[in-house]
Amino acid sequence: MASHEIRDLSIIGAGPTGLFALFYAGMRGATAQILDALPQAGGQLAALYPEKFVFDVAGFPKVLAKDLVASLLMQAGQFGQPIHLAQQVIGLEEADGIFTLVTETDRFPSRAIIIAAGIGAFTPRRLPQACAAPWYGRGIHDVVLEPKQFAGQHVTIIGGGDTAFDWAHQLDGVAKSITLVHRSDRFRAHQATVDAVLASASQGRSAVHTFHELSDVIAEDGRIVAIELKDIKTKLTKRVDCDVVLPMLGFVSDMGILLEWGLQVAKDEISVTQTMETGRPGIWACGDVNTYPGKLKLIATGFAESSIAVNQAVHWVYPEKKVNPGHSSNLAVFGQKDD
Repeated sequence: MASHEIRDLSIIGAGPTGLFALFYAGMRGATAQILDALPQAGGQLAALYPEKFVFDVAGFPKVLAKDLVASLLMQAGQFGQPIHLAQQVIGLEEADGIFTLVTETDRFPSRAIIIAAGIGAFTPRRLPQACAAPWYGRGIHDVVLEPKQFAGQHVTIIGGGDTAFDWAHQLDGVAKSITLVHRSDRFRAHQATVDAVLASASQGRSAVHTFHELSDVIAEDGRIVAIELKDIKTKLTKRVDCDVVLPMLGFVSDMGILLEWGLQVAKDEISVTQTMETGRPGIWACGDVNTYPGKLKLIATGFAESSIAVNQAVHWVYPEKKVNPGHSSNLAVFGQKDD
């Protein structure tokens, strides 16, 4: 098992709050690292709605979620701090003033921990049909990072929620055809997006099959060429041309091992003080993972909380450093006058 060098801070979670915490640690002159269970940075912004606009981030009249992630990565990247992806934390050890986060393959020691884990480690719900399992990563994709990869292809989207309809709308005009499949005629998506997809279907650019589910995957020469859909009422089946299947069935979130760390927990959220303290010395929590009276689950709130958590953690690791960093325009780390 690989063991990494000791850092001042380990940040759990590479969503917007965690990425800003990584930047802020570098701004305060602390060494830091991020661990995230997902294979890409950005948390829910990247995994759930990369192509949607976000309107309530200060300084941006509107910004695509994926572009906000790119900006946060650029901002944090100024200090060369590592981001370790596809690393789900399965244990925590503490000895001689050092915390060690343990994953299946690595050990990450640090002097303090900031939990910015959002809704916890979340993984896409998988299709229950056995015929789908061999095709994950080979034609079935439950995370979409770049819609252009599906240009000119027959795409089937399975699901009836926001993510399913968002991608059906985003891929309209990019893919050769869009087929949306749902087991019901009741959708859990924003009505404006539903209306747009249904309008596309009425114009022949898309197809919507309600009360249907995946029955079989049809392949030739090692690639998907069609799928078989079954009407859950009549049990009749139909064949649909298909190159790519996108199951958009939601995500399963899990606080997992975090609940065993002796933190103050209420309803799967970490209760914190106004300084983001968790009840266990050396560990702070910020973003959607925490709760306190008046809590708002917003990106803007997460940015503020990560600043508070990092400043407190840096002062805890280096008592000689002030909690208040002063204004960034005066910091020597950015080439300004000495701070």
